[in-house]
Amino acid sequence: VQLVESGGGLVQAGGSLKLSCAASGSIFSLATMGWFRQAPGKQREVVAQIRNGGGGTNYADSVKGRFTISRDNAKNTMYLQMDSLKPEDTAMYHCHARNVYPPLNVWGQGTQVTVSS
Repeated sequence: VQLVESGGGLVQAGGSLKLSCAASGSIFSLATMGWFRQAPGKQREVVAQIRNGGGGTNYADSVKGRFTISRDNAKNTMYLQMDSLKPEDTAMYHCHARNVYPPLNVWGQGTQVTVSS
């Protein structure tokens, strides 16, 4: 399985971006998918996750009410709609896929999001 992110860019505070994570391989629908971010000099942190099956979600407190994670298993793609962006959202955003069996733990290369004040 390979993951490829897209949709990052430069946006003014208060603006919106939509990230996409395209996955190869048929295991996508089984995997718990997530978005993580890492700002310079900081540790990587989870932004949002979405499970397989019913697609239950969870979010970091810092993005609740502003970001929405979703997935389209038919297209092997996960999304992150980011609204009301803040300068502190600036980071490299990575998508991640994991599954217990068959085992899976894969990271994408990342897409840069920069929010100007």
